[in-house]
Amino acid sequence: MLRFIIRRLLFGILVLWLVTTTVFGLLHISPTPVEKMIAGPRASAATVALIRHNLGLDKPFLVQYWNFLKNTFTGDLGYSYVTQAKVSSIIADRLPATLWLVGGAAVLWFVGGVTTGVLSATRARSFLDRASTVFVLIGLSVPPFLMALLTLLLFFTKFGDWGIHLFQPGQYTSPLDDPQQFLQRMVLPWVALAFMLVATYTRLTRGSMMDVLGEDYIRTARAKGLSERRVIYRHGLRAALTPVITQFGVDLGALIGSTIVTEKVFGLQGIGQLVYNSIVKGDTPVILGVTLLTALFVVVANLIVDIGYSFLDPRVRVD
Repeated sequence: MLRFIIRRLLFGILVLWLVTTTVFGLLHISPTPVEKMIAGPRASAATVALIRHNLGLDKPFLVQYWNFLKNTFTGDLGYSYVTQAKVSSIIADRLPATLWLVGGAAVLWFVGGVTTGVLSATRARSFLDRASTVFVLIGLSVPPFLMALLTLLLFFTKFGDWGIHLFQPGQYTSPLDDPQQFLQRMVLPWVALAFMLVATYTRLTRGSMMDVLGEDYIRTARAKGLSERRVIYRHGLRAALTPVITQFGVDLGALIGSTIVTEKVFGLQGIGQLVYNSIVKGDTPVILGVTLLTALFVVVANLIVDIGYSFLDPRVRVD
């Protein structure tokens, strides 16, 4: 196990290096130089040159790249080109909102998707199975931005007209400061973000569960006289969750930097909004910092998933 973890950590470091190096190179060949975006279209050449010098962009590319790697290794992500604030501080301020958004939505889509998928697989061709199929088709067809707008329209505008206030617009509020306000601002974003993924996990769980229930060891367990509940949830579900957990690890890590639409619609100032604003303004250090953070979450999530395989399925061993 220890050897496996060390090997995966080294592989994760390689992935982080490749991702950040690729993004660093792409951002430095942008058709619109960041110094011109900061200076404005009417700035003189001297002003542009001064901004370029202050940002260290007049140094050779390899020197900039080496300084970036050296500072990143020591935990220094640099300073924002726009606000001159430390990138680590900017990300730390925005990260809680995104973590709560993704974490709450993850509980909804995982529990909802797995539960619906298991019920659909164990009651194949029943009314529940056909209803879940329709739900999956709707969930996969509705874009996330449209779901966010429809949710906001229904639960805020329409219900608000009837005197029912289920959502309170505004920026993220910590659950430690005001739990009621936190829930009022986060429940609808959770539902909007989780809706499509619930459909995905329902389909994935159903397919995996159907395959597992046809295995020889399931028939053997039934032949031994075990209860159907024990066969399904003790023997079948554990093995069926392997591909589901794999997808969950990928989605959970990737969504850290991919919540732009949901945060924009519901007014949450999280990492997604930070990425959008940084791209518009050409704030390279912030973009690199968020990219590194997202890649780190993906690597850690996949490491946890790989270790969890041995607990979910006894046939899987990590060496």
